Amino acid sequence: MEKYQVIFYEHANGDCPVEDFLSSVDAKLSAKAYRLLELVSEYGADLREPYSKHLSDGIFKLRIDVATNAIRLLYFFIDKRCVVLTNGFVKKRPKTPVGEITRAKAYRKD
Repeated sequence: MEKYQVIFYEHANGDCPVEDFLSSVDAKLSAKAYRLLELVSEYGADLREPYSKHLSDGIFKLRIDVATNAIRLLYFFIDKRCVVLTNGFVKKRPKTPVGEITRAKAYRKD
């Protein structure tokens, strides 16, 4: 089976929100995130809970948990086999913050 291409969204100035976020978190969380990105690459839209969950309007979240620490990465699909990671955040509440979903949608529109 052909793998999905996983890319990180970049602003016009070259800044990459997901890359910046992953470099700011604990090394174990970052390492697990990159391992889970391999699953995204392999399974794409077929990846489901507990790893991935559809939020709204084509925006998905990737769940990364290590001990009591948790982060989430948001992403969407373009074309048939391309995944674009938009932004990440530290999970502090049960629900995904609306502002993070809005940011992911804005990046997708860009």
